[in-house]
Amino acid sequence: MAKPTTIKIRLNSTAGTGFFYVTKKNPRNITEKMVMRKYDPIAKKHVEFKEAKIK
Repeated sequence: MAKPTTIKIRLNSTAGTGFFYVTKKNPRNITEKMVMRKYDPIAKKHVEFKEAKIK
């Protein structure tokens, strides 16, 4: 069987709260590290989330 094209990544909050989202990414289409503005419920505001590897 073929390997899936999407990989799981972890989006860590830049607010320093330790909150993260887990999402998928296709590395063939998006080659750079993913950065998104999402809601951090611990900080109670929208902040940037940066891509990191899942351990």
